[in-house]
Amino acid sequence: IADTIKLLNDDDALELFKKTLPSPSLLQVKVTSQATRQRALAVLRASQKHADPRMDLVMLALAGRSKNFDKVLAMIDEMVTLLGK
Repeated sequence: IADTIKLLNDDDALELFKKTLPSPSLLQVKVTSQATRQRALAVLRASQKHADPRMDLVMLALAGRSKNFDKVLAMIDEMVTLLGK
């Protein structure tokens, strides 16, 4: 392993890498959060063999129009605090 690290840290390896990739930047892909949610929802729907209420809730959240559940989580925290008193 030490020999491999030494070889990779060598100046010749750096020069070879620069020749292989003439541009200093790598390809960057932009994916919107909506596309990510849609893809996750499709994967969950395709993999759902048995009805699971937890996954139904996740799919509902992914399919929903709202961005997040911040208000709901805040309300739950308030209720837990109230019940603790």
